[in-house]
Amino acid sequence: KLMKKTITTDNAPAAIGTYSQAVQHGGLLYVSGQIPLVPSTMELVSPDINQQINQVFDNLSAIAVAAGTTLNDAVKLTVYLTDLGHFSNVNEVMAQRLGQPYPARVALEVSALPRSALVEIDAIVAIS
Repeated sequence: KLMKKTITTDNAPAAIGTYSQAVQHGGLLYVSGQIPLVPSTMELVSPDINQQINQVFDNLSAIAVAAGTTLNDAVKLTVYLTDLGHFSNVNEVMAQRLGQPYPARVALEVSALPRSALVEIDAIVAIS
């Protein structure tokens, strides 16, 4: 029987509520949606969209590393934006932060995100 295991790190924002930063099940890591909170302060990094996207990738990466993998092993990302006009910014950061082949991806515009963030991303990451 496959067992699920929670993954927690102080290098990403603490879970606020009834969820885990990530859950490992079988060969996959399911990472909860990350917003651009700085882990040490639990405050938004900046109002700047590029800084927010980079902070989200920092948070996702820290959780992947805590599980013994890297974000380059992501197989799927879901990107939530309050303005789909920022989609090109996400593409730029992804090209800088991730190697090919890129993960599958969904991008959605939403009316609001927690803490008035402009972006949230969740991930499914392969664990070898």
